Amino acid sequence: MTEATLLISSKNYSSWSLRGYLLAKLSGIDFAEERVSPDDPRAKEELLMRTSSILVPCLLHGDVTVWDTLAIAEYLNELFPEALMLPTDKVARARCRSISGEMHSGFAALRSSLPMNLRFRKPGFTVWSSAQADIDRITTIWTDCLTTWKGPFLFGRRPTIADAMYAPVVARFLSYDVAVGPVCQDYCDTIMKWGPMKEWVADSREEPQEIIELDLDF
Repeated sequence: MTEATLLISSKNYSSWSLRGYLLAKLSGIDFAEERVSPDDPRAKEELLMRTSSILVPCLLHGDVTVWDTLAIAEYLNELFPEALMLPTDKVARARCRSISGEMHSGFAALRSSLPMNLRFRKPGFTVWSSAQADIDRITTIWTDCLTTWKGPFLFGRRPTIADAMYAPVVARFLSYDVAVGPVCQDYCDTIMKWGPMKEWVADSREEPQEIIELDLDF
């Protein structure tokens, strides 16, 4: 019998569900996935990209129910400290929490202009200036971390909570043909080759197209 259940929504469209999945994989917890229909109110808000304060993903663990990706991250880190979901160094740990929080609460223009769609490819996509400002900030964060902690993940050789938080951004950059410098491109390649990310992307290919594709020619 599995130890926990992770409620998720669409694997193709749901950036927050992807974060929850990567966090669970990072922790090593034994879990089963349970998919919530896009028609369920818990998932609909997320798929419409209206808010980050949603109830999917949600981790069910015994008599504990945890929603919100950062809450799930902190809960799993407490349960499995040996998984090193946060860096061991105090300075790195503080930075990891800071940039994870920034991803959690910020980058609204990027979210609305470049919604996650793993099946989507748009060569030469025109990025609006507001979304470009978010992209510039994200690549600055990545470059700083990769330069300081030497990669290939943001805080060194092992993936952390921050990598789980930024992985959907990597997928967005790939979908919308966002050009980044060589340091950030190496990081994007690392994330897309990360085992749990590859599993999620492969599963997304098998998912029925249950919601109408968004018109992205704006």
